[in-house]
Amino acid sequence: MRTQVTFDVADPHAQAAFWAAVLGLEVEDHSAFVDQLVAEGRLPESDRIVIDGRSAFREVAACRDPAGVEPRLYFQQVPEGKVAKNRVHLDVHVEPEHKEAEVARLTGLGATLVETHDDRGPLTYVMRDPEGNEFCLH
Repeated sequence: MRTQVTFDVADPHAQAAFWAAVLGLEVEDHSAFVDQLVAEGRLPESDRIVIDGRSAFREVAACRDPAGVEPRLYFQQVPEGKVAKNRVHLDVHVEPEHKEAEVARLTGLGATLVETHDDRGPLTYVMRDPEGNEFCLH
């Protein structure tokens, strides 16, 4: 059984790149499949975009763990913006001595630090990705 976590987002490609950098994943390359679908007339040309010289689906992107251990992250474009707290969020585990450096790295990628707390054990950094989705560094 495999697990996929799906995000509703405004910019699926930017979010896939952000999370790939956060978690050491790779952005999936769908270019051959997209080109095939367009050539066969099964996907309108308007649904194809070019990113880094490769064809991609306009409204979706994904990233995956090359080792196949971590869940696949799937990003689908939706018209509405985020309006409330996430009902589900990712927890990223970082060794205690690396947490501050990881917060700095992630803010450099576009994340924002919301708060820190240690009321449930280890020091936790609550953060938001570039589109405002909450996640925690434990």
